[in-house]
Amino acid sequence: MMQKFVLLTTTLFFSIVAFAQQKEYIFSLDEAIEFALENNYTAINANRDIEAAKKQKWETTASGLPQISASIEYQNFLKQPVSLLPAAAFDPLASLRDIEQYYNLDALQIQQFPDPPEGFIPVVFGTKQAVNANVNVNQLIFDGSYIVALQAAKAFTQYSQNFKDKTDLEVRKSVISAYGNVLLSKENIAILKKNKEALQKNLDETTATFENGLAEEESVEQLKITMSNVESGLNNAERLLGITEKLLNITLGIPVESKVTLTEELDKLAVQNIEPVLLANELTLTNNVDFKIAENLTIQRELELKNEKAKALPSLSAFLNAGYNGNSDTFTFLDSDQRWFGQALVGARLNVPIFSSLGRSARTQRAKIAFDQAKTQLTETEQRIKLQTEQAKSNYSFAIEQYDTSKENLNLAERIERKNQTKFSEGIASSFELRQAQTQLYSAQQEYLNAMINVINNKAELETILNTISN
Repeated sequence: MMQKFVLLTTTLFFSIVAFAQQKEYIFSLDEAIEFALENNYTAINANRDIEAAKKQKWETTASGLPQISASIEYQNFLKQPVSLLPAAAFDPLASLRDIEQYYNLDALQIQQFPDPPEGFIPVVFGTKQAVNANVNVNQLIFDGSYIVALQAAKAFTQYSQNFKDKTDLEVRKSVISAYGNVLLSKENIAILKKNKEALQKNLDETTATFENGLAEEESVEQLKITMSNVESGLNNAERLLGITEKLLNITLGIPVESKVTLTEELDKLAVQNIEPVLLANELTLTNNVDFKIAENLTIQRELELKNEKAKALPSLSAFLNAGYNGNSDTFTFLDSDQRWFGQALVGARLNVPIFSSLGRSARTQRAKIAFDQAKTQLTETEQRIKLQTEQAKSNYSFAIEQYDTSKENLNLAERIERKNQTKFSEGIASSFELRQAQTQLYSAQQEYLNAMINVINNKAELETILNTISN
């Protein structure tokens, strides 16, 4: 009994350890991007869209290949239908009457024939049970719509691929943003903790000095106000960290409760993303995925117009039908002596559209309008992408400038805060002046953090538009 308990405990322990190990991830930024491109929920569905488009393409292709179907039908009349035949059809002198009319017999001779029977006779045709087995083969020979449909299926496949490329770019950008936000939250928490620690030391020293009658109460109160603001900011930053971590997990395509360790540092990552040479890259519209999608939609609208025009052309198909029929009043279809009667039919079918009350013309005109709209949207997309490129370059350039400025301002704010700390300790500066210097330092710290994340995000935005992902 003890051995079983030990074995069960050991198994449970290793299971828990293995489970915990499965839920822990360690990523650099590039590793996170690579992982997300395979596991992000949107990326997974985009891959499925490509597979679905390929299947749809084959579905369209197959519609023009031989179509074979088979059917077996068993019939059992619980009550057979009755047909009514004219009684005159069973007149035994009918043929003689025809002869008399043919030879123009005289009236006396005609009177020697009795009158034909009147009314109808109920008759049951066929057997009570029957089995029919048939094979049908159909082959499309010519159909203008089929040719256009093949082109449309190819265009749709390309659209799905373009959409997958756009999804990959968006996933990459989302991972960079989410990854950077986690680093930003952690760095912000570290700075706020450091500020709180320094403030607490100042507050303790000032409180002790006040209690000894060597400082004013206002100095203590000013530091308490600053401490309250820092603590509030720290609490909020810690809450935001949990949210940003969960958002990163969702972007990566892993459960939100999974533990993820990031190996990058925000400041180093920001420096790596400062590439002024990227601003010199020119836009190539054919590389932009939004332009590709708009162009692909235009092609699809053009094919829809061609399809409506093709519907006015004749279509030709061939068919073959063959089968066997068996009949019986009882179920003898499995017997070896059951008689089966074969039949076969081959033919061709030509369908020529003649007049549709102008309905076909209206559909063609509507398709033409949709095609014109798509061309206009393509032109608009081209102009919008050009504007977005200029804006993205401007934002990235400003982000780099802002990074340099905020870094310099942070160094200045730190020097000013240290000087005021010294002056306050020596009684030269007031608590209000110290608080101003501290507030200025905290603001400079936040501006520097935001400048770093802006460099990273704006570079990712520009790379997405240019579709030039640098290593």
